[in-house]
Amino acid sequence: SGAQVERAGSKFSIELRAGLTIFVAMAYIISTNALILTDSGGPCDCDREQFGATCEDDPAYTTCLQGMKLDMITATCAISCLACIAMGLLANLPIALAPGMGLNAYFAYTVVGFHGTGKVSYQNALAAVCIEGIIFFALSILGIRQWFARIIPASLKTATGTGIGIYLAFIGLQSSAGIGLITSSSSTLVELGGCPPEYRDENNVCTSHHMQGGPMWLGVMGLILIGTLLLYRFKGAILIGIFLVAIISWPRPTA
Repeated sequence: SGAQVERAGSKFSIELRAGLTIFVAMAYIISTNALILTDSGGPCDCDREQFGATCEDDPAYTTCLQGMKLDMITATCAISCLACIAMGLLANLPIALAPGMGLNAYFAYTVVGFHGTGKVSYQNALAAVCIEGIIFFALSILGIRQWFARIIPASLKTATGTGIGIYLAFIGLQSSAGIGLITSSSSTLVELGGCPPEYRDENNVCTSHHMQGGPMWLGVMGLILIGTLLLYRFKGAILIGIFLVAIISWPRPTA
């Protein structure tokens, strides 16, 4: 692959295919991370006594959130690009880095709260994140972080990765940033929905036409295709499945 220390049997075509697969598999973070952080409200504010606790009826507040979302998209792309380049040049490891999809939700919905309804302000929460980054950087420089990583039980590491994977799958199955297989439910919190958007009420609950949504079945067939190709050890299975679903979605109202 051209690196000073190459893996046995590595080729440029293999590295290129792997890089493209990682990119298309992680590209959802660009929009999802921006959407989650924008839900915190960021630096935007309004007269909450007039427009309510979430300020959803304030046009100026909505405009501010739209600008913040664009800024978050740019920031997500920039920091991911810099981190991936640094990982390749400095560590020579085939690892892609991007904002974590678990911590951003904890930051937006638990710490700051939806549209700033939490107990911690957006500015104070950002300051805490900055201090946290400085501490972790210092621990890495001193080698203490590796010691902490070694004392964590293997079962806990496996459970953490599994939990994050289930959380990401849950996001992908919802309608806001996924295929819409899971929708809200007043009795069980979530349920199998899969209905077209016009058959959902204001609470995102399917009123009829369950499991008849085009995007839902397109996503399911894409997962089946990827699984089948992986079963037969087809090279570039994930890449082919993602590109095929994307191409089918663009010319039709299924995006």
